[in-house]
Amino acid sequence: MVVGTEWLVEAHGCSPEALRDLGRVKRVLEDVLARLELRAVGDGLFHTFPGEGGVTAMYLLTESHLTAHTYPEHRLATFNLYCCRPRPGYPWQDALATALGAETVTVRALPRGGDPG
Repeated sequence: MVVGTEWLVEAHGCSPEALRDLGRVKRVLEDVLARLELRAVGDGLFHTFPGEGGVTAMYLLTESHLTAHTYPEHRLATFNLYCCRPRPGYPWQDALATALGAETVTVRALPRGGDPG
């Protein structure tokens, strides 16, 4: 029995400046929330690392969670979305290319709770 789907997203070749910009990352997450009609439980949690560091962001959802971690030194952003109910697709490639300058985006969708044997 599948109880949810987890999307693991990696955006490579991003602009280091964009990856340090919490506002940009937050706008990506808010777009995911809006387009997929997800419901956040309260405000998101955000951390900006000092100097040339990136950001970490998390929304607790009634459906589960949405997170982002950015690594400007590697031109990489990672996103994780876990939902316990079916969702339509999200245009990760276009959204991350536009918002963060991503050159390549990899999306893996993993069914969770499948048959253990």
